[in-house]
Amino acid sequence: MNMNEQMKESEESILHTYNRFPVVFEKGQGCYLYDSEGKEYLDFAAGIAVNSLGYHYPGYDEALKDQIDKLMHISNLYYNEPIIEAGAKLVKASKMSKAFFTNSGTEAIEGALKAAKKYAYVRDGHADHEIIAMNHSFHGRSIGALSVTGTAHYREPFEPLMGGVKFADFNDLESVKAQITDKTCAIITEVVQGEGGIYPAKKEFLEGLRQICDEKDIMLIFDEIQCGMGRTGHYFAWQAYGVQPDIMTSAKALGCGVPVGAFVLNEKAAKASLEPGDHGTTYGGNPFVCAAVSKVFDIYENDKIIEHVQEMTPYLEQKLDEIVAKHECAATRRGMGFMQGIVIQGRPVGEVVKAALAKGLLVISAGSDVLRIVPPLVITKEHIDKMAAILDECME
Repeated sequence: MNMNEQMKESEESILHTYNRFPVVFEKGQGCYLYDSEGKEYLDFAAGIAVNSLGYHYPGYDEALKDQIDKLMHISNLYYNEPIIEAGAKLVKASKMSKAFFTNSGTEAIEGALKAAKKYAYVRDGHADHEIIAMNHSFHGRSIGALSVTGTAHYREPFEPLMGGVKFADFNDLESVKAQITDKTCAIITEVVQGEGGIYPAKKEFLEGLRQICDEKDIMLIFDEIQCGMGRTGHYFAWQAYGVQPDIMTSAKALGCGVPVGAFVLNEKAAKASLEPGDHGTTYGGNPFVCAAVSKVFDIYENDKIIEHVQEMTPYLEQKLDEIVAKHECAATRRGMGFMQGIVIQGRPVGEVVKAALAKGLLVISAGSDVLRIVPPLVITKEHIDKMAAILDECME
């Protein structure tokens, strides 16, 4: 069966909720993917910032195979060794207090919202609290996560959503203050907006949010699902700013390919929010996914993955800046670490994405006009040079 036949068969059986690119991937190795007809692609999308170690990184596959031979799943009614190890490493890396493992980033958001609401319920003795989220944000596809996603076209077909949500402008502290009432229980924001167009937070914005939340006993929630796990040159992007949240969400690169997420709470939030009976999951934190999480943290530490991102970032930014300077359709670059975006003007960003795919480079878009570059964290200068050369051709 050739690739066209494979794609046709997919459309006959799989619900059409994605406008997929015309390629069927079969395998990966290092920072490259290979389609079912053998063509090679340099991967600067990393499964939307998931595959931070690329493909078949030494030790990762072996850890999962070993766990399969031991135990794949056991109910959360019992302890298991991998969740104990993974939880300790996540808490240490995040400098937080308690972790709850989920199956996805969306579920991590759901748990974070519930924890904030429960904290306010314990504090006030009643429900009916409000949450402030940011315009142009993206937090997931479930009803709760959509409710705090500040992008209208994601929300409108599914309204009415969860009530008690107000929206402020990212990086505009005064707009946040204007939305605060006695009912406010949480403020949620990405530290680097991803789907909204690769916008890093300003330091004074995060510091201002922290001050407001401290003064009014409000939970500050940072969504680190895309920008976390080393992508910005720190385990979590907030660590570059020195502003710690009360609750943090993580997923994507947390397991580098297995479906796993988490929300993590500081001591204050953990002590006075969720308790037995308030929240649960059948698959979340099972031995298989937690073996992956634990191994990812070991690889990051032993192979100095975050230090590598810090070392390579200036070179990546230099090559992207050269593209912006050379091509009129590339308006500007913004981002942090290996989470970068180029604003495309005068032509649809999708044209650039498709042209790159045809030339063997995977990049994706963010928002309506941003070329998103989120490669594996293990790329080298040679990979960056090859990416830049292909993008240079695509911008012509």
